[in-house]
Amino acid sequence: MSLRVLLLNWRDLHHPEAGGAERYIVTVAEGLAARGHDVTFRTAAYPGALPTETIAGVRYVRRGGHYSIYARALVAHARSTYDVVVDVQNGVPYLSPLATGTPVVNLVHHVHREQWPVIFGPRTARFGWWLESSLAPRVYRRTSYVTVSDSTKRELVDLGVDADRVTIIHNGTDAVADDTAPRSPQPRVVVLGRLVPQKRVEIALDAVAVLRQRVPGLHLDVVGSGWWEPRLREHVAALGLHEAVTFHGHVSEAEKHLLLARAWVHAMPSLKEGWGLVVVEAGVHGTPTVAFRAAGGPADSVRDGETGLLVEDAGDEPDVSAYTEALGSLLTDCGLRDRMSTAARAWVSRFRWDDCVDAWERVLLREASG
Repeated sequence: MSLRVLLLNWRDLHHPEAGGAERYIVTVAEGLAARGHDVTFRTAAYPGALPTETIAGVRYVRRGGHYSIYARALVAHARSTYDVVVDVQNGVPYLSPLATGTPVVNLVHHVHREQWPVIFGPRTARFGWWLESSLAPRVYRRTSYVTVSDSTKRELVDLGVDADRVTIIHNGTDAVADDTAPRSPQPRVVVLGRLVPQKRVEIALDAVAVLRQRVPGLHLDVVGSGWWEPRLREHVAALGLHEAVTFHGHVSEAEKHLLLARAWVHAMPSLKEGWGLVVVEAGVHGTPTVAFRAAGGPADSVRDGETGLLVEDAGDEPDVSAYTEALGSLLTDCGLRDRMSTAARAWVSRFRWDDCVDAWERVLLREASG
C-alpha cells in the first residue's frame, strides 16, 4: 500500500540551524520515498532555499519563517488530502488535529521544560511551556506519538500522554568505521552540534581549561555552527584557550566522521537531548561519550560505565567539576578508554536507519488504515 504522507517540521536538513532532529526526519522521509510512498515535507523558508523542490524523491515546500510557518502550514494542509500527517513537535506544536480529520502522528524528540527559560524571557518561557505541556496533550489526546528514547516517553507520560499511544523509534546510522582514519596521537576532545546556549559548550571549554594542566597537548574541536558562536569565542579568549580550541564550523559528513574518529572522547554537555544522534555516530568510530544523565536521551544512548560516562547534576545546576573529572578519567586512563571504545562499537551497531524507516512505515500504515 502506497501512502500520501505529509511531514511538518520547522527545518529541513539544509537549513543553517539544522541538527540531529532534522537528520532523523529527513532520513525517514527519504526512506519512505524510496519505498514508493508519496512524501511531502513542509518546512520554513530560509535564505537561498527554493520555495519548492524535490530531493531524493521527497517534495519540499518551504513557506513562512521561524514562527509564521505554523499558521501557514495549518491553513495549507487543511485544504489538502493526505493519508497521514507527521507533525514534528519541536517544543511548539503544529496542532494539526485542529485543522484536519486525517490521521496524525506526533513526533517528539524531547520535552523542552528546561530549555524554555534558557532561550526566552520569563513570560515567553511560561507561554511556551504551557503550549507544550498543557495545550498540546489536550489537542493530541487521540493521536499516536513517536519518540526516540525511553526517557522522552516517560516525560510524555508525565504530561498525561497514554503510554500505549507512544512508540519508540530510535535514531540510526549508516556510517561505517574507516580503519584507515587514525586516532590522533595527541589527546583530542570533540563537541559536535548546533552552537546554541542549550548545548552548553562552555562546560567543555571550562573542562579543557582545567585538564590542560594534567593532559599535555589537550585540544578541543568544536564542530557546528550557530548564533551562539561569538559568545563561545569570547569564552575561549577569557580562558586563554586560543591554541587549544578549533572552531570548525559546519563541515561535510566526511569531515565530521574524520573528526569523530580522531577524537579520544566525545563531549556532550547538552542540557537536553532526545537521543543524541552524535553518540551513535561517535560510537561507530569507537569514541566514547561523556554526557549528563539529566539530559534525558543520553541516559539511553550511552551505557554508563560501558560505552561512556554519565555525570549527575548538582541539584538544579550542572556539576562542572564532576564533568571535568569524568572527561579527565577517559583522557588519562588508556585501558578504560580502550574498553569503552570496543563496547561503544558493539553497542551502536544495532542502530540502523533501515530499521528506523521500517518502524516508521509500520506506524504510518497502521494509522492510515484506521
